[in-house]
Amino acid sequence: QVQLVESGGGLVQAGGSLRLSCAASGIIFSNYNVGWYRQAPGQKREPVATISSLGSTNYRDSVKGRFTVSRDNAKSTVSLQMNSLKPEDTAVYYCYISNYWGQGTQVTVSS
Repeated sequence: QVQLVESGGGLVQAGGSLRLSCAASGIIFSNYNVGWYRQAPGQKREPVATISSLGSTNYRDSVKGRFTVSRDNAKSTVSLQMNSLKPEDTAVYYCYISNYWGQGTQVTVSS
């Protein structure tokens, strides 16, 4: 059974930083691309960053230069370092692997 567990969300002031982590189990983690998505209230879930099985990364334009996605295949974890946070980054953040979603972690950025 595949499980994805996110952690690291919280409340931070604008300009601050947070680091999200997602721990995977029940899957050969190193074989899969991994994505971070977010969903703000009343909005559709949108991709934030992805990292391929080989480590190549992609970011949505609004987070380029501020967010960094990384993975540790030995620990089956993926992280999202978020710097220079803005109020518009407020959302529930989810990790996604092979049609599986984590439960989400809330990120709130105050102005």
